[in-house]
Amino acid sequence: MGNRLSKIATRTGDDGSTGLGDGSRTGKDSARIAALGDVDELNSFVGLLLCEEMPGDLREELVTIQHDLFDLGGELCIPGFQLIKDEQVARLDGLLEKYNAGLPVLKEFILPAGSRAASLAHVCRTVCRRAERAIVALSKTDTINAQPRQYVNRLSDLMFVLARVLNRHAGGSDVLWQHERKRT
Repeated sequence: MGNRLSKIATRTGDDGSTGLGDGSRTGKDSARIAALGDVDELNSFVGLLLCEEMPGDLREELVTIQHDLFDLGGELCIPGFQLIKDEQVARLDGLLEKYNAGLPVLKEFILPAGSRAASLAHVCRTVCRRAERAIVALSKTDTINAQPRQYVNRLSDLMFVLARVLNRHAGGSDVLWQHERKRT
């Protein structure tokens, strides 16, 4: 890896283009860069979520997810390259099963609210869904492996479950949508 980031301001992007990992250049408004940016934003929000109080095992799992998201960004940055593997998607399936097992069955929709940590997990969920839409849009014009799309699909589900877990960890519970709520 060496000193890959020894010079941050290169000015090569002043014309509205940016370099990809394979040495090619593309517009900063391209579908690939949009997807890459959404994944980067998601990773930043996961980092913000990690600033909150949470169980140690969950913290370790989120750090692993941050590394996976960096790999996902790398895969998007290098057309034709694969970094996200089936095992990473399967790990998320296992985490979904693990954390959902201890939660009560939902009978109503929930609001993205509760504790600060749970609310941040909901922000991660919504940014993850946007990243998923961007990856799907990119796949309409470029060849994209299935695993990145599968990974963000599972991750958004996991963030929903983790929001519920984090509300309970903070001593609260789900904030239910009250469909019969009186509106003034």
